[in-house]
Amino acid sequence: MKLHEGVIFLDGKFQKRGTTLEVINPSTAQLLGHSVEGSAADIDAAVELAQAAHESRAWTRIDPLERTRILGRAAQLIREREADFSAVMSAEMGMTLNFAGWMEIPMAANALDFFGSLIAQPKGVTAPFSLAGPQGDYLAMTLKQPVGVAGLITPWNFPLLMPVWKVGAALAAGCPCVLKPAPQSPFTALLLAEVLHEAGIPEGVLSVIPGSDEAGKALVAHPGVPKIAFTGSTETGKHIMRSAADHLKRVTLELGGKSANIFFDDTDVEEAVSGALFGIFLNSGQVCQAGSRVLVQRGIYEAFTARLKERVEEMTVGDAGDFTSDIGPVVSREQWERVRGYIAQGKQSGATLLTGGGNVEGDGFFVPPTVFTGVTAEMPIAAEEIFGPVLAVIPFDTEEEALSIANRTLYGLAGAVWTRDIKRALRFARDLQAGTVWVNTYQILSPTLPFGGFKQSGLGRELGPQALEPYLETKSVIVDLNDTPMQMF
Repeated sequence: MKLHEGVIFLDGKFQKRGTTLEVINPSTAQLLGHSVEGSAADIDAAVELAQAAHESRAWTRIDPLERTRILGRAAQLIREREADFSAVMSAEMGMTLNFAGWMEIPMAANALDFFGSLIAQPKGVTAPFSLAGPQGDYLAMTLKQPVGVAGLITPWNFPLLMPVWKVGAALAAGCPCVLKPAPQSPFTALLLAEVLHEAGIPEGVLSVIPGSDEAGKALVAHPGVPKIAFTGSTETGKHIMRSAADHLKRVTLELGGKSANIFFDDTDVEEAVSGALFGIFLNSGQVCQAGSRVLVQRGIYEAFTARLKERVEEMTVGDAGDFTSDIGPVVSREQWERVRGYIAQGKQSGATLLTGGGNVEGDGFFVPPTVFTGVTAEMPIAAEEIFGPVLAVIPFDTEEEALSIANRTLYGLAGAVWTRDIKRALRFARDLQAGTVWVNTYQILSPTLPFGGFKQSGLGRELGPQALEPYLETKSVIVDLNDTPMQMF
């Protein structure tokens, strides 16, 4: 397994740095390798290169079809190096090899292909118009231009997909970018930089500076970075907005979630249980849009919870590098303690522990898949984002009650409704306060569709053509088509 230890990616090459951070393998709790603690000086150097690339048009002067081909080559290289990416992600943040292979890596490659397809599409509108009176005819154009250097800050839970979503959108819009990955998962981002460079991204257009708070704060505060894109916690997102206000930066934020997965009693119980498991336990529950609140109509509540218990207890918890593991570890000891704290809180609040909640053999940061019943909407396990394999099951009687519980949250990232009643499904799709609503499915995303949140789940959208807008300036150009000079006085 190849790890880019102790380096940053700057000016098209890997450069050694002295100050390092330990990266721990969460399956073993042992040292995996050393990463760089990126400094403000490293951020300054990366931004300076990106500014020069923006001013020289190092990326946008390349023929649009060739830029499309470059991102397409990068997508294909990701597919060809699936084993490399899977091994690194599994070792540094605990993503199971199965999940990495069938979801994370294909989705990342597909997203790069999609963003590449947007490059050659016109980003402005040209329309002739006439002005009344002696002025004559004019041509009006709306131009879309890259805003400049993009600062991209990504989390550890999807160490390939999140950088691809942000780097792909920035490059499709024409913006050079500086990527600051999470300190828990730097090696995947550096491997992505290697792939993009091999595909043909020019020097200076992309830099990757691993690190923790110092590097992130320096990037957000840098006056040469007009655009910030961040995925992570809501609290950190608020800090970023405050800092970005000093220079009126454009900010997109994809933040926390506490999504409701709603099952009406006309849903097949086995299908409902499968949908609930898929909604919460992917990636050990470390998914921002995870369906961590399951709302079940009372007509199927007892059958649902009984079958859910059986299915959960059949799941295998183990080393993320073992293909037989259904659930790997959470990312760190800190996260393990956080999740365990919520489980203890759930017990203390009066919820019923249906299954899980105990210890898992081994030295890694393992939390068994855990389900609580007898949950009310006000309990912390139902109201706060846990970011682990913990599910709160809440019964309901009526459609109105389900909608009220689902929307009773600070968040609004995603949600789902399971029913055979198409009118009910459409009502919920309209009325759920969430950026993505699934009907009779969960966790299905396409790079062609926008993704983002309502309320405190964020600002702006990733994916879809809408993802490019925050990286673009809009300019109006009006051209005089007349042979005679304007005479106003």
